[in-house]
Amino acid sequence: MIIAVTGSSGMIGSALCKFLESSGHRVIRISRNPDDEIFWNPADGVIDEKGLDGVNAVIHLAGENIAGRRWSNKQKSLIYESRIKGTQLLTKTLAALPSPPEVLLSGSAIGFYGDSGDTPVDETSPQGDGFLASVCADWESATKPAEEAGIRVVHLRTGIVLDPFNGMLEKVLPLFRLGLGGRLGKGNQYWSWIGLEDEIRLIAWLLSKDISGPVNLTAPEPVTNAVFTKALGSTLRKPTIFSVPSFGPQLLIGQELARELIFTSTRAIPAVAQSKGFQFNLPQINSGLKKILDY
Repeated sequence: MIIAVTGSSGMIGSALCKFLESSGHRVIRISRNPDDEIFWNPADGVIDEKGLDGVNAVIHLAGENIAGRRWSNKQKSLIYESRIKGTQLLTKTLAALPSPPEVLLSGSAIGFYGDSGDTPVDETSPQGDGFLASVCADWESATKPAEEAGIRVVHLRTGIVLDPFNGMLEKVLPLFRLGLGGRLGKGNQYWSWIGLEDEIRLIAWLLSKDISGPVNLTAPEPVTNAVFTKALGSTLRKPTIFSVPSFGPQLLIGQELARELIFTSTRAIPAVAQSKGFQFNLPQINSGLKKILDY
């Protein structure tokens, strides 16, 4: 297949492109780098539509880093517009192509569900409350032009992606390796995680499956922060006796960002992937962390 990818330089995008190329696909990178195959600048509404004509699939992962900095009104606007404007530009362009792609896999997140407490949520669950839930809902709605043009659209509702060199895990590993890791707040908030390996395998799998609409990209066994903390400490053979009060992260990154990113409880189940036969290599947190960290 010829597959065009936005967000190809990010944690997920870079690993995905390597995986797809090693599987024999031709990958075309869409970026603001003029040296890449397809140039675009969503903020200015610019995209090289000729380069997209005739591709078999598009994977859309681009967007401002959610946790890159504190959530000022300006930063929240940047997070929102980078997703909605970029998706609108891309999908309207794809819909107008003489030879549009067969499928669009478009980024989203389990933030769609908001805080669900202990209640499991799957792809049939309603939108929750909060800034991220609103962003995700509008992000997914922005793919409508592609859907109306007959393109199969999948919304990739990604959870916490675990990779020792990027993201959340990279940030907490130094503390845990020193024996200073601990649960955050009460630790009863559910974290829906997925190993980077399964993340890219699942995205690639969705390219050829007759699946559309939302798909949760999360491991089958979401765990509480307390369970995650214990599993990481056990993997590293380090104690996890400390507890971080909720006001700590709130002071560090801001109250709203801490609440939605760290203390919101989302127990997301990958019901669609499981019902269609996808096999997770890392289904369980203890064995998953050992493989991810090569222990």
